Amino acid sequence: MSDSSSLLPTLLLGAALGLALGIGISHHRTRLLERERRIRNHVFPRAVLDKVQETHPHLRLRDLFLVARALRAFFLVHLRAGAQRIDMPSRVVDVLWHAFILDTRAYDAFCRQAFGRFLHHIPAAPSGEEDAGSGARPEPSEAMRLTWTLACLEENLDPAAATRLPLLFAIDAKLAIPGGLHHRIEDFSPRRDGGDGGDGGVSGGGAPTSSKGSGKDSDAGSDGASDGGGGCGGD
Repeated sequence: MSDSSSLLPTLLLGAALGLALGIGISHHRTRLLERERRIRNHVFPRAVLDKVQETHPHLRLRDLFLVARALRAFFLVHLRAGAQRIDMPSRVVDVLWHAFILDTRAYDAFCRQAFGRFLHHIPAAPSGEEDAGSGARPEPSEAMRLTWTLACLEENLDPAAATRLPLLFAIDAKLAIPGGLHHRIEDFSPRRDGGDGGDGGVSGGGAPTSSKGSGKDSDAGSDGASDGGGGCGGD
């Protein structure tokens, strides 16, 4: 009897700790889902998108919406990376990020809702083009590899055996951005012999699919474009 009585407080304490842990995990998960929702549903004002078109006049409205989708994908990568460093794999997405940051009040409010803190700018990664002397492409950094992994997972791609580039890595080539970053699948695959992928899927036909679970894009609407186009919300 005494043994059972002495065990009771320990069992109750264990149950209480387990309950507290479960509540904490549930709260963290709920908060993460809410932050993901805010990122997915964010609509960039037309004035911010126009800044991208000023830099790249050849882009159409539907292209700007695709850039907006890619920046939301980058923000989701940052959210899921936590304290780990990531890299920006696109020049044109970086232009939109710059334009968004200049809208200081809106950007600060977005960061606090989406990340719980201010997200400082991460410069676009150095070019991955072949070295003129050796003909070899540099190995992606660990930060870029993490970005690749999380971007692939967002689009339900296997990071080690992707059949195409995720949007964030394909968009510079897709939109023919001058000085853009051109990535290849084999740069991130365990095999670096190029396989039979040729250009690694950068321009191999077909637009990248939309992000997992995003439903319709926040910028989608009026023009009915199939690869991220559509009407734009704004202030």
